[in-house]
Amino acid sequence: MSDRFDCFVVFAEMRTGSNFLEANLNAFDGITCHGEVFNPHFIGYPNADDVLGISQAERDRDPGRLLAEIRGATLGGLGGFRFFHDHDPRILPQILQDPRCAKIVLTRNPVDSYVSWKIAQATGQWKLTNVKRRKDARASFDAAEFEEHLGALQAFQVQLMTALQVTGQTAFYVAYEDLQDVAVMNGLATWLGVPARLESLNTALKRQNPEPLSEKVANFDEMAQALARLDRFNLTRTPNFEPRRGPNVPSYVGGARTPLLYMPIRSGPEDAVERWLSALDRVGRDALTRGFSQKTLRQWKRERPGHRSFTVIRHPLARAHDAFCRKILGTGPGSFLGIRKTLIRAHSLALPEDGALDGYTPEAHREAFTAFLAFLKANLAGQTAVRIDGHWASQAQVIQGMSELTLPDMIVREDEMASYLPALAMQVGHAAPPEPLPQTTRAPYGLAQIYDDQLESLARDAYARDYLMFGFGDWG
Repeated sequence: MSDRFDCFVVFAEMRTGSNFLEANLNAFDGITCHGEVFNPHFIGYPNADDVLGISQAERDRDPGRLLAEIRGATLGGLGGFRFFHDHDPRILPQILQDPRCAKIVLTRNPVDSYVSWKIAQATGQWKLTNVKRRKDARASFDAAEFEEHLGALQAFQVQLMTALQVTGQTAFYVAYEDLQDVAVMNGLATWLGVPARLESLNTALKRQNPEPLSEKVANFDEMAQALARLDRFNLTRTPNFEPRRGPNVPSYVGGARTPLLYMPIRSGPEDAVERWLSALDRVGRDALTRGFSQKTLRQWKRERPGHRSFTVIRHPLARAHDAFCRKILGTGPGSFLGIRKTLIRAHSLALPEDGALDGYTPEAHREAFTAFLAFLKANLAGQTAVRIDGHWASQAQVIQGMSELTLPDMIVREDEMASYLPALAMQVGHAAPPEPLPQTTRAPYGLAQIYDDQLESLARDAYARDYLMFGFGDWG
């Protein structure tokens, strides 16, 4: 029995060599791999009725019971199984969070595994033990299908890596090419804490398609062109260095009687939306439902069948200007005095230390706001010591945080509120809802008074994700 682990899992995918790896693991004295025990279509192996006395129906009712059985089944040895990205997701958190479950990650070039999968589909031959019975076929490469296949594999690998990082675990990584190396297999046994060693590898399974890709793919030239268009190294991505954000449920606002839930994004048109929500039910803003917790939010939704939720996004430049004016420019209640001092000292914001704006001109306002936009670019890239506050965090990141609990039914752009908010109210029973009034701003000078191409360019640099994600054009 291993002194390090109680069981093991081989994270793999179809056509990555997992059958061959399992055969060699089972060749070790003291190691037993039970196959794909959490495959939703069978248990262990395609023709098996049970694993360790547990049937497929019993496993489907309680997958944790089978995992516990595998842990304790092999007296004096170590039991495990293979797990693919589309296996029972209910058991995955238990596997990932348990440091006593050894993680083996088997990988293969995704093009090779895809072509092998297509050939196996065409021939119906998924294992080969006798070369004389080998069936030949050529794969037909489908670019859209391959991209979907690749995306699923990459997403699962990221999920595994993140889970191991946050729990402080490590895995034993095996490449397809390593499977033919007995020294690597013995190294795996050492890592598992099993003393047995192999003199040679299991030779029962044969490689099915040893030819080069050019001979295995019918439309090889088309495949080469399609793969050339794929951004394998993700060169065109918009970098994101912002920390993950939570859903910020306490900021949500529900209608007094109308089953509408507003999920605000800070430095957006919050005042205008709340006034409109109040007007729907002809009540004051103090009658709106606030202070939600996750529990009370679920209760609010259960009590209001047919409810709708929404958020409102604002042009990034206008939102940055609002955050600057409300939180940085002045020194009154609600302003960020500590951050203001840091921006003056370390980021060249030309603002008076005492907050007095006597003699503060449009030119001075533009100069200070320009410096603030430069700060935002560095701040959102994780290059400053100042926190990324919700008043200027990217709207894409804020909405992603909302999705941890619930997504808005509608994302409304500020300049389209007059059309879309009344339409939303009509969905929940208002025959003639009012239009929202424009948002009032508290600023010594409006954005229109200082706007130019340089400010737009700075905003695009800071909020590239928002411009791309939501299709914003120039503010002017």
